[in-house]
Order: sequence, then C-alpha cells, then structure tokens
Amino acid sequence: MPQPEPEPPSFSVPVTVRGYETDVQGHLNQAVYLQYAEHARWSLLRAAGIEQTDLVAAGVGPVVLETTVKYLRELRAGDDVEISCAFEWTEGRKVHAVRQTLRKADGTLAATVDAVGGILDLTTRRLVEDPRKPLTELASDPAVLGLVG
Repeated sequence: MPQPEPEPPSFSVPVTVRGYETDVQGHLNQAVYLQYAEHARWSLLRAAGIEQTDLVAAGVGPVVLETTVKYLRELRAGDDVEISCAFEWTEGRKVHAVRQTLRKADGTLAATVDAVGGILDLTTRRLVEDPRKPLTELASDPAVLGLVG
C-alpha cells in the first residue's frame, strides 16, 4: 500500500538548482540535498529571530544526530524547489525531530529529509536537557519554531 505524501510544513525557502550541483547523470547530487536541508533549517532559525552569533553567545549550538533522506523524483539544473522545515518537540526529550520536504514548482514531492537533532552546550559538549528552553529564550518569534513564547 503506498504511503501518503507528507503535508508540507508551513515554513519553506525557495532554491533554484544550479548546474554545478548536478552529477554526471544531470540530476542534483545526493550530498546537495543535505545542504539544501541545512539552508532551510538555518533560515527557519533566522525567521524566528535567532542568528548563529546569538547561539554562540549563549553557549549553545544545534547539532544533527541522525538524518534520513528519501529521494523520490530527480531534480535537475534550473528546477525551482521549495524546501520546507518544521521542528517537532517531545516533552522530556533532549532531542527533537526535524521534518523537511523538497518540492518542485509544480508541487511534485522530490525528497523528504527527516532528522533528529539536539542543542549542544558548547562548554560541556553535552546535549542540553530541554532543547526548547534556549531557543525560546533567544527567539523573537518562538512560534515559528513550534514553541510557545
């Protein structure tokens, strides 16, 4: 039985596939999907009002612990793509999920990227107990991150 397509999260950023990002078959190199996903995650943090320098000044930083990419349709040079991003929080967990989709301009789902992340204490080099806390404190708009301010 086919799996239903995931609903695109409300936050997304546009990217146009550049020729130098493609492989010998003419489609987007597999490693670039991860770069696009990273770009969308940082864009989401910026939309919430958090810059990289804010995180470093607070002594914390986001880390990716696990990533699964499902390649569903090829992307080629010149394709316009929307990369979505949503954080999913679980009470009492040091980690959180990040759900992302890459969709072509016509709405075709090209890939999904599912990750597990955390917030690292840069002094102790350990995950913080509640990853929501430092992000809520730093964000000017924590709702963008799925957090209540």
